[in-house]
Amino acid sequence: MSGFQVTKLHTFLGHKDAVYTLEPLDGQSKFFSGSGDGMVVKWDFNQPDQGQLVANLNNSVYALQSIPHHNLLVIGHNYEGIHIINLDQNKEQGSLALNSSAIFDIKHFSGKLIVATGLGTVYIVDLKSLSILKSLEFSKKSARCISVNAGTGEFAVGYSDHSIRVFDLKHYQLLHHITGHTNSVFTVAYHPHENLLVSGSRDAHLRVWDTSKDYKPVEAIAAHMYAINHIEFSPNGLHFVTCSMDKSIKVWDAHQFKLLKVIDKTRYASHGTSVNKLYWSRFNRQLVSCSDDRTITVWDLNH
Repeated sequence: MSGFQVTKLHTFLGHKDAVYTLEPLDGQSKFFSGSGDGMVVKWDFNQPDQGQLVANLNNSVYALQSIPHHNLLVIGHNYEGIHIINLDQNKEQGSLALNSSAIFDIKHFSGKLIVATGLGTVYIVDLKSLSILKSLEFSKKSARCISVNAGTGEFAVGYSDHSIRVFDLKHYQLLHHITGHTNSVFTVAYHPHENLLVSGSRDAHLRVWDTSKDYKPVEAIAAHMYAINHIEFSPNGLHFVTCSMDKSIKVWDAHQFKLLKVIDKTRYASHGTSVNKLYWSRFNRQLVSCSDDRTITVWDLNH
């Protein structure tokens, strides 16, 4: 396992509870974090000791979605729906109550929001009117994660019923129901250059699916010791990273799906508890990770 030199650059402090999510700000040197303390904070790679509070809510924040061309940030406020923050004015522009469950993921596509909730319902929301256009109710178990494939006009949703469902982006019809994982699917990601979907689960396995062949299984990899929380591709699409409840971050070849590097506490003074989310920035190709240990870490991965 070689080819990557790993350097720990910064540790961002300030959250008072587990940090669950990270969201880029239009490829700039800035990004957002959301935490169990209800705070949403904007950070700058160039000023690692100066976080700016964007919102302070009553409940945990698991999901964020930035909409750069409108300069908006959508916050999934658990049990209380979504909040839209106008970043120009740094204030709330609107909100929408959905259901009484947690919001696990939000994605934006063509003026619509796709929102995954703990009751299993996936909502399609019109961003401009903040109205619900459609409710996708295909499981009573949590909808945990979303990945959008604009090229094929599809989006994939991972559920706690161990399955993945693929819908079309135009009419929101169910296209495929994919099974194979043996526990909750926590993360899904379409490959940026190939006809593949990669998924990670509480069963600690990575699975690869061929989107051009009705999502036929391609690979099944015992990737971590415990649940895989997130998958993130590099800006050039040649590699991807996974993070896990086993406290580690792993770097993979995105073509051959071979493990290249393990980043953990013993070797690199990484996180001491579950690593929840990753963001591989175009800003100097730096990798950001966040954890239950309340910290955010910035890494330099020199290949």
